[in-house]
Amino acid sequence: MVKYNNEELTAVFHALADPTRRKLIEILTRGPRSVTDLAASFSISLPAVSKHLKIMESAGVINRQQKGRVHEMSLRPESLEMGTEWLAWHKDFWRANLSALKSYLEDEKEKLDGE
Repeated sequence: MVKYNNEELTAVFHALADPTRRKLIEILTRGPRSVTDLAASFSISLPAVSKHLKIMESAGVINRQQKGRVHEMSLRPESLEMGTEWLAWHKDFWRANLSALKSYLEDEKEKLDGE
């Protein structure tokens, strides 16, 4: 299994755990946006959107660049690779183990049917 910094991986999954944050990520895949532009996409307050962005920023999922009074947010897609690789490893692990279990059970069934 690929080794990861557990705290970083936990932070990434925490950033992805909330539907509002997932929607923010989806919006940011189309390019950088100001905090105000991002907040306009939601029916929640600007401070609530800012809290979500701070969680995402601390997880390393997004970057903040200040241009005068405007805070522009951009996605860091490479930060999501850690979670993607972790999920892929577990998917492969369980697929292989469940496939082996299925084969074993089919062999056992054939033995029982042959008796």
